[in-house]
Amino acid sequence: MRDRFKSIYRIESTRLPNWDYSRNGDYFVTICTGGRNYYFGDIENGKMKLSETGEIADRLWLEITKHFLFIELDEYVIMPNHVHGIIKINNKNDDFSVETGQCPVSTTDADEHSVLKFDLKNINNYNIPSKKRFRNQGKNTLSSIIGSYKSAVSKYARNIKPDFYWQSRFYDHIIRNNEALINIRKYIKENPEKWIEDRFNTVK
Repeated sequence: MRDRFKSIYRIESTRLPNWDYSRNGDYFVTICTGGRNYYFGDIENGKMKLSETGEIADRLWLEITKHFLFIELDEYVIMPNHVHGIIKINNKNDDFSVETGQCPVSTTDADEHSVLKFDLKNINNYNIPSKKRFRNQGKNTLSSIIGSYKSAVSKYARNIKPDFYWQSRFYDHIIRNNEALINIRKYIKENPEKWIEDRFNTVK
């Protein structure tokens, strides 16, 4: 399975030059932590055991649809040092901005005065208004969605791990057909149990 998706991980964050990334479709994305550090937890007996930072990444991934109403989430997994997920853009209004460059959302400029302390005992209780967790730059593209997610995770994660940071870019793959969708879902679901073979596993 890993060989099957080897071509997915081409040069970091390369966008297809003629593809409109606000276009409706299914996208397989992989977002890595900086230095491939194990911020999100570890694999135990083929299952992912989330750390407190991993709980934040997981919770905020599920909240993407609250901030981008034209988005649907499919299979995903939080791994020790990366996130795999399928994002479906399904915007019924095709009159929106086009952006083909990298996400303009900073993942390093968290304002300590605007970020309230995260309640570690209750992962569902973010002590900050929901609409302010993500920054929507008004660009309805894959890059703006991922950039906003990364920024939101960084704000909260740094209350626990001050040195937390993301790799500056991300990997993407446009899912062309249903067969590819099924295969990628399987790949994501099986990722924890195949961690020993994973290219992102840096402590084999």
